[in-house]
Amino acid sequence: MTSADPRWVLKERPSGGLIIGLVVAGICALVSFSFDIFNGEPVHFFIALTLALAPVPVLLAGLLALDRLEPEPRKDLIFAFMWGAGIAVLVAGVLNSLNLKYLTLATQLDATSARNLVATFGAPVVEETMKGLVLLGLLRWRRHELDGPTDGIIYAGMVGLGFAMSENVSYYIMALDTNGVQGLAVTVVLRGVLSPFAHPLFTSMIGIAVAYAAQSRGPVRGGVVFLGWLGAITLHGIWNGFTSYGGFQGLALAYLLLMILFFVELGVVVQDRKRIVGLIQRYLPPYGGLGLVSDVDLYMLSSLQGRRQARQWAKGYGGMVGLHAMRDYQLAATELGLLHERAVRGVIDRDTFEKHREALLACMSAAKAAFPVPELHETRIARGMAPPGYAPGHDTRHPLSPYPPPDGIPRDHYTARAQGWQGPPGRWASGEPRERHGGGSHAGGPPAPPPGPAGDGGA
Repeated sequence: MTSADPRWVLKERPSGGLIIGLVVAGICALVSFSFDIFNGEPVHFFIALTLALAPVPVLLAGLLALDRLEPEPRKDLIFAFMWGAGIAVLVAGVLNSLNLKYLTLATQLDATSARNLVATFGAPVVEETMKGLVLLGLLRWRRHELDGPTDGIIYAGMVGLGFAMSENVSYYIMALDTNGVQGLAVTVVLRGVLSPFAHPLFTSMIGIAVAYAAQSRGPVRGGVVFLGWLGAITLHGIWNGFTSYGGFQGLALAYLLLMILFFVELGVVVQDRKRIVGLIQRYLPPYGGLGLVSDVDLYMLSSLQGRRQARQWAKGYGGMVGLHAMRDYQLAATELGLLHERAVRGVIDRDTFEKHREALLACMSAAKAAFPVPELHETRIARGMAPPGYAPGHDTRHPLSPYPPPDGIPRDHYTARAQGWQGPPGRWASGEPRERHGGGSHAGGPPAPPPGPAGDGGA
């Protein structure tokens, strides 16, 4: 995809570093699995691998269901998962084994006592550090993808699920070799059924902290990330300690703590969705003069149900072309609201803001031009009215007139945006109309809307 295509702002090519990272992570996963094969019978390995893989699709679906409003790039999600399943689990496994051997030799403890000590005080530090490194990498090189706590939870969840999957293979083999089928069944229930989100929840403390740091400036960011790392280690240590020393009561208390954290984070995700919807409602209406956002569009964009119904409408009348156009429009509109927030926070500079905004507006314009125009509703759409099914629940008799500009701002300031208008200093990220700063138009900027009440006629 060349830079002339505005969709670069929605989809980026995998970099060379990402491809190398995936190869390394895959090799590490194979090495980790080879240790499991050598430590047990091959048949036991394949049984354990099957049991570890079985819940992964369901767990991934549940995690990605939280990420529907502003989906993260698939390549980044895959890399986070592979980091956990390969690099993190291999390095953590080697370090934990070395710690266990050292502690056994230094203290002359029996194997069970030494293993419980390492699990409670050593493994949480090693494992959360290894999992957290990929989140720090995102903060360093993919900061623009961390738009809020939901993104941090999603990436932490992916690396945690990958780590848990590979780690479960080892635990299942150990249980099968030690206690037979009965021991395997108990371990599968405890790790694969009752607590599959344990590792994602631990690491989510780092993910939330990293997401906060991505949206902030100043030295406080380092302190927040450290507190997130410390929180992940503490939760992990409490879980391991309760399950190692507390028996059934300890397991119940640890599970209760995990469930409390789970529902708290669900609440965080819900509030973050409301925040993103608020950004859309705040920053997108001024673009109505370009024919890119109408009141019906805003109504549709403000809920997951509305977005899903709009995609169904687009697919029903326009097939896969219509569906892809609607998806692009929804994603670009959401990214535009988040872009304004990043600019207001001072996270990005003006040139970056302008470059990404013009690309997002071009994406929205191209997507609207590709919206289906059903023959049955051509007259209604030509009169600027929403076709039935586009945004159920909205008053379809209402014309698709764009939002009026704020008081005291001439409407032609909006439509002239495509002819080279710029914002005054200090207001360039506010979403308000811009003042002219010379002749000519922006190359690659959004085209001015065609005449008529319906803008481009796409809605």
